[in-house]
Amino acid sequence: MSKRLFYSLLALTAICATALYSTRNDFGLGRNMEIMVNLMRAVSTEYVDSLSADKIMRHGADGILRNLDPYCSYLSEEDMKEFRRMTTGKYGGIGAAIRQDSNLVRIAEPYKGSPADKAGLKIGDKIVEIEGKSAVGMSSSDVSNLLRGEPNTTVKVTVERIADGTNKEYKIRRERISIPSVGYADYVAPGVGYILHSDFTDDCYTEMRAAIETLKSKGKLEKLILDYRSNGGGVLQSAVKVLSLFVPKGTMVVEMKGRGKGESKRFTTEYEPLLPDIPLVLLIGENSASAAEIVAGALQDLDRAVLIGSRSYGKGLVQTTIPLGFGSFGKITTAKYYIPSGRCIQAVKYSDEGRAQFVPDSLITEYRTVAGRKVYDGGGIMPDSKVDVEYVSAFAATLFLMGIIDDFGDQYYRKNPELQIDPKSFTITESDYQDFCRLVQSRDIPYKSDSRLAVEKLRTALDKERYNNSELKDAMRAIEQNLKDDKTNNLITFKKDIIRTINADIALRYCYAAGRTANSLMHDKGVEAAVAMLADSARMQHILKHQDTSRK
Repeated sequence: MSKRLFYSLLALTAICATALYSTRNDFGLGRNMEIMVNLMRAVSTEYVDSLSADKIMRHGADGILRNLDPYCSYLSEEDMKEFRRMTTGKYGGIGAAIRQDSNLVRIAEPYKGSPADKAGLKIGDKIVEIEGKSAVGMSSSDVSNLLRGEPNTTVKVTVERIADGTNKEYKIRRERISIPSVGYADYVAPGVGYILHSDFTDDCYTEMRAAIETLKSKGKLEKLILDYRSNGGGVLQSAVKVLSLFVPKGTMVVEMKGRGKGESKRFTTEYEPLLPDIPLVLLIGENSASAAEIVAGALQDLDRAVLIGSRSYGKGLVQTTIPLGFGSFGKITTAKYYIPSGRCIQAVKYSDEGRAQFVPDSLITEYRTVAGRKVYDGGGIMPDSKVDVEYVSAFAATLFLMGIIDDFGDQYYRKNPELQIDPKSFTITESDYQDFCRLVQSRDIPYKSDSRLAVEKLRTALDKERYNNSELKDAMRAIEQNLKDDKTNNLITFKKDIIRTINADIALRYCYAAGRTANSLMHDKGVEAAVAMLADSARMQHILKHQDTSRK
């Protein structure tokens, strides 16, 4: 038995003893913990093949947590490094996103001002060697692990440059990389500011405050749009801090309720608001979750902002990291959160076998905002004004996922390495699009439209059920002949979607992530709806004072 396993078992045995004689006197818990320790010992010492103690622990933990909700997990010492990076937005490295491309890894995005950016790495550069070791055949995870490290250490990276195809070695000093939670802040109409807030890390309040101050320095900030459509949440306390920017100090904005008194807590804003009265619109959608829903739901319950978009995700569960020893932690759901009206927006209930079930209509409860508007629990946050979600066409998505958009972006950059663009107005020319079409025509695209798939399914069903008379065959043949879903026709039908995707990719190459966002906002229906809402103060006041939200 390894020392690590021995000490783990010793720790577990001590826990068992504590549990047996605790004030709760939970004999069942103590008995089963002792059985678990004995089972691990038996497997480790008696199983026919030698086993990794860490793997036994992992499998055991996964088994215990499998029948809970999907947010509970076991985090080993190694897992905790990534968990801390996600919650803080910080890590030691060169500051570049990477992507797999066949048997090599490419630079997908050097973050502005990062060591990778200052060294001169570009989107599309192929990583050939790291510290003299060939990177051919490495996975993106392998490369990422080699590029990350303690700040102020150096790493030698040889890349095949996208600009001219030559190899160049870079000696890059790693730094503490901080991934911004506020990705973009600018004006989208006279007096109307826009902030893209992507996640709730420890520093996001400071970033939000700085973004607001930047907008004020650029012009007269009269109205504000906050975009939470791609915000999957994060640290609850950071959500409370962000809310303090817009509501009075001391306002109760969220309450956690757990099984015991120690797990219940009310959170109130602690700072004087920076923008207490500014007209405010929040954009939400199906990817707005957790802390993002706290902010959106609290501002709706307090009648402080109009919400535009579609129903949010519906995650009202709170996780706590509990130390388990040796640098490992258990991420356990310990409470649910409730926003000011008293509602919990959790959309799914989990049985004690881990089965998920959406909250039925019969159990949805009505609540009231400060102004008396009706709002409901049991299914995320409903917007005050719905805007249909915009999806890129499946054909354009296929071209992107296959890397053809990236390949064209590489080609475009090689032709125009010194190009200066305005991302707010940039678009490729018709000649550029024809170049792209030629690239697509040279590739095998495994794409079939939904209509084509439906026809093929119908043909299979007809053959199976012996409906194979000549009239049906002729009808099916006519339908297939009239389907225009070959590459040439798709490049015409979905031209607008494809060009927008290409434009965003090229804007990223010349103007970083902020440029991509600025370019995408040119055709954003949600932002257009928000600007229109803010221009109609009478409509906003009617919504905030009188309009109930939809039940579903």
